[in-house]
Amino acid sequence: MPKYIIERNIPGASKLTRQELRDISGKSNSVVEALGVPYTWITSFVAGDMIYCIHEADSADVILRHAQTAGFPADKITEIAPIIGPETAE
Repeated sequence: MPKYIIERNIPGASKLTRQELRDISGKSNSVVEALGVPYTWITSFVAGDMIYCIHEADSADVILRHAQTAGFPADKITEIAPIIGPETAE
């Protein structure tokens, strides 16, 4: 299944409290369960005014449906090409 990076512009994202992040996570999880299609939220990174999420889904349209249903922005959705890291050099 394709993986996507979702860029979410959320002013003050890095200042969200643990409870606010817990609430956002819970909302995302409940929407994933209700989508009725294969979908996996892998991880998210909070940096400044952005949250960068890695999700697996059949298409960018499903990612957008998740965002709209949850009430989250999805300012940019990009399918991930090959993944590289230090081990790629070996």
